[in-house]
Amino acid sequence: NSERNCGELGVFAMEQKVDLAIQRSDYVTLASVFSPYGANSWQNLGQGEQRTLAAAFVKKAVASPSFLPKAFGSEEAMQAMSVALGHLPPTVEGAADNKLRQMMFEYKVNDEEDYRGAAGVLAGLRMDDDSRSVYYMTPADKCDVYVKIAECYLEEDETVEADGAVTKAGTVVESISNPDQHTVLILRYKSTYARVLDANRKFLQAASRYHDLSQAHADMIESDELLNMLGRAATCAILAPSGPQRQRILGLVFKDERLSQLDAMPEFETHSAVLTKMYMNQVLRKEELTKFENSLAPHQKAVMGDGLTIVERAVIEHNMVSVSKLYTSIYFSELGGILGVEAEKAEKIAAKMIMDGSLLGSMDQVDGLLSFEEKESALLSWDEAITSFCVQLNRVTDAVRG
Repeated sequence: NSERNCGELGVFAMEQKVDLAIQRSDYVTLASVFSPYGANSWQNLGQGEQRTLAAAFVKKAVASPSFLPKAFGSEEAMQAMSVALGHLPPTVEGAADNKLRQMMFEYKVNDEEDYRGAAGVLAGLRMDDDSRSVYYMTPADKCDVYVKIAECYLEEDETVEADGAVTKAGTVVESISNPDQHTVLILRYKSTYARVLDANRKFLQAASRYHDLSQAHADMIESDELLNMLGRAATCAILAPSGPQRQRILGLVFKDERLSQLDAMPEFETHSAVLTKMYMNQVLRKEELTKFENSLAPHQKAVMGDGLTIVERAVIEHNMVSVSKLYTSIYFSELGGILGVEAEKAEKIAAKMIMDGSLLGSMDQVDGLLSFEEKESALLSWDEAITSFCVQLNRVTDAVRG
C-alpha cells in the first residue's frame, strides 16, 4: 500500500509539473519528463502510472487554448508528445489521443511537408466499429483516414505503403451507407487507387481507372482535372503491355471526343498523336517519342530486366503488331531494322509475344523467318465489340444528360 501511495504521489506531482509546463509552453521540462533517463524522468514510475501520466498530458495538451499548434514547432515538445502517444492506456477520455494525432497530421502536411511522418502519425489512429466507443468511426471516416495515408505515401514515392493503405480503404468504401453524400471522398479513393496502380507499373489497370475517372460529372471534378485524368489514361494505355485488353483501352481513349484537347496541355501535347498511331496499328519511329518520354514520371522511365525501358518495350511490341499487319512474313534481320534493335533481340521479343498470345505467328529459327497469321483473335473481336458498345452508350448517356 505504501508503495502504491508513493507511486500515486509521484504521478500527481508529475501531472502538476506537466500541467504547468503546458501553461508556460515549457518544452524543455516536458522533454525531461518524458525522457528515458534523468532525475525528472517518468521512467521512475511504474508502467501503469506512466500510462496515466501520458493520458493526462495528451488530454491537457489538446484542451489548452495556447499550447497547440505552436508546440508542434518545437522538437522537444514533439518528442514528448510522440513518446506519450506510444504509452497510452486502452482508452483516453474524449479520444484526445486521436484529436492530437489529427492535429499533428495537419501540421506535418501543411507546415513541414513531412508526408512520411504525417502518414505514420495518422496510421496510429484508434478506430472502433462499436458505436458506443469514443473511438467509433463510420466507414466513410475510416476510408478518409486510409486515403489520406495513401496520398501521403504517394507524395514520398512509398508505393508499397501506399498500396497497403489504399487496399484498406477498399475494404471499407463499399460499406459506406450513403455514398451519394460522400462522392468527393469516393472519387479521391478511386483517384488514389489509380495512382497506386500507376506507381506499381500496372499500367493496364491504371489506364482503365483513370479513364473511368475522366468520365465523372463536371460538377464533381473541374474540367481541367478531368482532362488530366484522360491524359494519364492515355499515358498508361501507351505504356501497357501489348494485347487485346490494351487495344480495348486504346480504343476507349481514342474515341473520347476530348482527346485532341490534350494537345493544348504541355505535359500531354504529343499523347494524342502517339495514341492514335498505336490504335491505328501504325509504326512509331523513335523521334516521334522524344516529347512523350520527357513527360513521363520517373517510375514510368524505369529500365526493365531485359535492358529496355518501359517505353521502349511498349513501342517495340506495338511496332511488332503493326508489322504483322503489313507483312505475311519477315526475316529477323529486317525486322530488327524496323524495330530499332538487333535481330537476336527482335527474335526474343517475337517469341515472348507469340507465347503470351499478343502476337499471332510462328518462327523458323533455321531460316531466321517470322511468319504472321492473319486469323483475328476472337478475344480481340469481342473486346472491339465491347468498346464500340461502351462508346455508343457513353454518347447516348451524354445526350440524355444534355
